[in-house]
Amino acid sequence: MDWTHQTVTVTGAGGFIGSHLTECLVRLGARTRAFVHYNADGRRGWLDQSPVASEVETIAGDVRDPASLQPAFERVDIVFHLAALIGIPYSYVSPVSYVRTNIEGTLNVLDAARRVGARHVVHTSTSETYGTARYVPIDEQHAAHGQSPYAASKIGADQLALSYFESFAMPVTIVRPFNTFGPRQSPRAVIPAIITQALARREVRLGSLTPSRDLTFVADTVAAFVKAAESAAAVGETFNVGTGSDIAVGDLASMILRLVGVELPVVREEQRVRPERSEVWRLVCDASKARAVLGWRPALSLEAGLMETIEWFRACPDAYATERYHV
Repeated sequence: MDWTHQTVTVTGAGGFIGSHLTECLVRLGARTRAFVHYNADGRRGWLDQSPVASEVETIAGDVRDPASLQPAFERVDIVFHLAALIGIPYSYVSPVSYVRTNIEGTLNVLDAARRVGARHVVHTSTSETYGTARYVPIDEQHAAHGQSPYAASKIGADQLALSYFESFAMPVTIVRPFNTFGPRQSPRAVIPAIITQALARREVRLGSLTPSRDLTFVADTVAAFVKAAESAAAVGETFNVGTGSDIAVGDLASMILRLVGVELPVVREEQRVRPERSEVWRLVCDASKARAVLGWRPALSLEAGLMETIEWFRACPDAYATERYHV
């Protein structure tokens, strides 16, 4: 694909994965629009600090409001939909906000894209939609099981996206990342939580240490989004994106402490523990479909990605507070 002839819109462009994807699209030469969540201070999330910020058309709004989406979708060719509420613990506190943002917001994005005749919509899912693995590695045929309000809202959003393909022949592709990590990630996620505490505290406080996750560096996840948008064969399909290897949270903490170069106790903190039936115990990705159809495979090892992430947090010591747990 010649990206220099494409107008693209990224919803959630100020967030962790969204900001990296936006920068990648600018480097590819696409005319890039960033749809970011409106706030009174005019902040654009991580795009405020991006070296390509001046090359991006930024539009503030809210995916829950269809009218605010319209300027971002005028004459758009490709839509990357990443805007979502993602924190699992907060979904226990305010499940209705997840329904309104993740389900209704996705509906609004799909309607806006359909109205302007967008050529391709790449929708973001999550491995949490599978729940605890019934078999591993998990392929795209694995049953969905919403073990948290967050996961349930993303299952609903995925099904809406597929329904628009079936009902309206909308060219939709679903990309389902397995636990992306890297610079800029929220401290609510396990890797930033471990790194920030390892760099600033005398102990590392975590929830359960036994769940295992398949961890993919953010640049590799972004590459999967781009390849999905480039592929006509991807339309109407869902693609898992992951490495095929998992690591337990306790072992991950030990690896990060070794890479940081410190020896600290790892303490279980009850407020960080998910409800027993809501915990997803194991996620391991089968990405063979993405390899076969998209030609995608991860380029960076877990340890190399962790080193790059640690160095970013070292260079940004004030990026996140470590004194309290972020729900």
